[in-house]
Amino acid sequence: MVEGSMTQGAGQGPAMRTDTLRDFRVPVAEPAPYAVSAGLPGESPVYGEYPAYYAEGAPADPRPGYAETETVPHQRPAAHAEFPDAEADDDGYTPTQRDLPVIGRGAPAGGPGDTVQVQYVPQEAPAAGPGPLYVVGDVHGYLDELVTELQAQDLIDADRRWSAGNARLWFLGDFTDRGPDGIGVIDLVMRLSAEAAAAGGYCKALMGNHELLLIGAKRFGDTPVQSGAGTATFQAAWLLNGGQRTDMDRLEDVHLQWMSRLDAATLADGHLLLHSDTTAYLDYGNSIEDVNDTIHELLNRHDADITWDLFRKFTKRFAFRDEETGPDAVRELLGTYGGGRVVHGHSPIPYLLGEVGTEDGDESRGPEAVDGPHVYADGLAIAMDGGVTMAGKLLVVQLPLSD
Repeated sequence: MVEGSMTQGAGQGPAMRTDTLRDFRVPVAEPAPYAVSAGLPGESPVYGEYPAYYAEGAPADPRPGYAETETVPHQRPAAHAEFPDAEADDDGYTPTQRDLPVIGRGAPAGGPGDTVQVQYVPQEAPAAGPGPLYVVGDVHGYLDELVTELQAQDLIDADRRWSAGNARLWFLGDFTDRGPDGIGVIDLVMRLSAEAAAAGGYCKALMGNHELLLIGAKRFGDTPVQSGAGTATFQAAWLLNGGQRTDMDRLEDVHLQWMSRLDAATLADGHLLLHSDTTAYLDYGNSIEDVNDTIHELLNRHDADITWDLFRKFTKRFAFRDEETGPDAVRELLGTYGGGRVVHGHSPIPYLLGEVGTEDGDESRGPEAVDGPHVYADGLAIAMDGGVTMAGKLLVVQLPLSD
C-alpha cells in the first residue's frame, strides 16, 4: 500500500440507471484446454475457452441498441462478460454469449477532473488498540456511491477526508471499469490510506481481476497472448469488460505501481479476505505471504502471457455456491490460510442467489433488492459484491456481522 502524499480525483455527476437485461442462463461451449504459462510454482492446468468474438477484427454486436464502446461514451458492452456459470471443469475465463448493458452516466461539466496534490497536517494522538474493521465490495468506478456509503458509516467527512480515527478499512478490489470514474476511486483510496495511517488506523486494498486487466491493457495493449481459442489481447478483453477510455487517459505510473503492489489475500480478525470466490489462490502458495509474494514476483516479470494467466485464474468464480461442494471449497482455503470465514467480492450477490429475473417480465427479485452481504456455504462465506453495476448496492460493512 502506498502511503504519503497522494492525489484526489474529482467527483462525478448524479447517478442514473437503466433497466438491466434479464436471464443470464446462457449455454457455455465445451472449452478447449488452456496452455499454462511456464514458470508458475505449483502450477495446475487452467481450462477455458476464450470466445472468438474477442479476436481482433470480430464483427460488432448485431443487436439493436448496442453501440460500440469506441463511439459512445459510457456504453459498456458485456458488463459481466467474464462470468462462467460455475467453477467446475471449465472454470477458466469463459465469457457468456449475452451482454449485460451497464448504466452510463453523463460526464460532469469540465470533464472528469484533474488530480491535485494533497498535503497532510498532524492529527490528534490515535486511540490505543485497533479500531473497528470494515470491508468494501466491488466499486467499479462508482465514486459517488462509494463516497455516500463511506460517509454513512462515518468513515469520511463531508470533505471526503478520513474521519474514523483508528478504524480499519479493507477494499476487496475491482476499482475500475464499467463505472464513470475508476481513477477517481483509486485516487480517493490512495489518499485515505495516508490519512487513516496518520490517525492510527488504516485503509488498505486487495487486488481484483480488473486491476490485473487494466495493468495488462496498459502494459501490453494489443500484444497477442496465449489463449485456448487462439489469439487474444488485453486491450480487447478490457474493452469488452467495461474498460473506460477516460480511465485509460488519466492512468498514471503512480496508479500502475499502486495496483501492482496490492496483495491478493489477507487475514483480518479471523476473516480471510479475498477478491474472488475461487480456490485458484491455492495455486500460488500454502500461506498468505507466499501467495502475495508469488503474485507480485510474477507481475514484476512484465510478461504478457504470465499476466494473462493471472487474470484468467482470478476471473474464476462460484467455487462456494454449490450446496454440496461449496462448503468444502471454503474449508480448504481456511485450512490452508487460516481464519473462520472467507469474505469476498467479485461475484454479484444476485447471481449467487439466482435472483436476476427472467425475460418474461419477472423483476420482483432483481439486483435492486440487495441490501446487505450474503452469508452462505454453511455460514463460512460472506459475499460483498452487491451489484452496483447492475442497479444494485455498493456495500460497506463492519465485521464481524451480527448474524
